[in-house]
Amino acid sequence: MAVITISRQFGAGGRTLGQMVAEKLNYRFLDDAVIQELSKRIRVTKESVAEMEEIAGGLFSKIVSTMLSRRYMERLAGESSGYIDEVIYVEKLKEVINDLAKQDNIILLGRGSQFILAERENTFHFLLVADKEARIKFMQRRYNLSDTKAYQEVLGGEKRRKNVYAKMGCTNFNDPETYHMVLNMSRLTLEQAVNQIVHLVES
Repeated sequence: MAVITISRQFGAGGRTLGQMVAEKLNYRFLDDAVIQELSKRIRVTKESVAEMEEIAGGLFSKIVSTMLSRRYMERLAGESSGYIDEVIYVEKLKEVINDLAKQDNIILLGRGSQFILAERENTFHFLLVADKEARIKFMQRRYNLSDTKAYQEVLGGEKRRKNVYAKMGCTNFNDPETYHMVLNMSRLTLEQAVNQIVHLVES
């Protein structure tokens, strides 16, 4: 029984690969479950959590956090609703990741799980990388996007990734020493990468 974390450069196929590994190992892929649990604990909608992940570290969220206190926002929202900002998001994210990891036989995608669970036994960390052109082509094929849209998605995804990690105080998210294995998806098929991960975890 193990926990697997998959980190990736945006467009390297992390979500697709995570789902394939989960099916192969009979594990649960918990990407959406993280958002659901966060929304429940913070008492906000899943859409609010997703929006926070979109703008984390951005100028707008910095302005909001500076101008509006948490207590004031809670009063505006009412007692039945919660309030989310970057600090609350990171604090609750660490709780959720640690609690989900207790279940074992799960796969977590991104969100700093490789750092949050860095000291956890029987946990395997993988990083997917690829050159930008390969990532753009993957987004085009996988999600039927135009050249321009795929390019924008890759650039935007990388920006969001850096912002979230910066808020967590992590600057070495591409450091290979953080991971059990780094997989270059410019040189591997998804099937080859899945086999490498499965072999390591099962061994």
